[in-house]
Amino acid sequence: MTEGRKDRAARAVAQWQAEFPDWNIRPMEMLGRLRESAAVITRDHMVPVFAQFGLQDGEFDVLAALRRSGAPYELTPTNLFEITMMSSGGMTARLDRLERMGLVARRPNPADRRGTLVRLTEAGIELIERALPAHMANQMKLTDCLTDSELGTLSTLLNKLLSHATTEPDAGDA
Repeated sequence: MTEGRKDRAARAVAQWQAEFPDWNIRPMEMLGRLRESAAVITRDHMVPVFAQFGLQDGEFDVLAALRRSGAPYELTPTNLFEITMMSSGGMTARLDRLERMGLVARRPNPADRRGTLVRLTEAGIELIERALPAHMANQMKLTDCLTDSELGTLSTLLNKLLSHATTEPDAGDA
């Protein structure tokens, strides 16, 4: 644990364990740490890097998804919101902003008269190719406390957890 960082999950678990000593609190502890890790990594590390390039978190994701799709760096809005795990409304707002910035362009989809295609512009390609090395360096710095083996194990376990969470009914459905 980094000096000065409070382990909120451990504190909450200790409090719950004192109140309910027979309860299994391990899932709460792990999920609390996972949630806090995601929030801290996004807020304190990812967002500032994206801001250096005039981008917000979700906008970087859209540009990166288009760039990694390969030439001609073009996808439907539906493909984009599925790939980036955001809502269609959130995608529309991001595309509107990216289009105003001149980083993407929309055009009618020749394969679907009602559809649209979103393509990276030259400015969008140039920006994402400048931002990617900074993003990759940031990710390396964030994970340099883990060995390659630990990274692999953590990635495998998170994939297993995510797969389980997306196939189980919501708690409200029980």
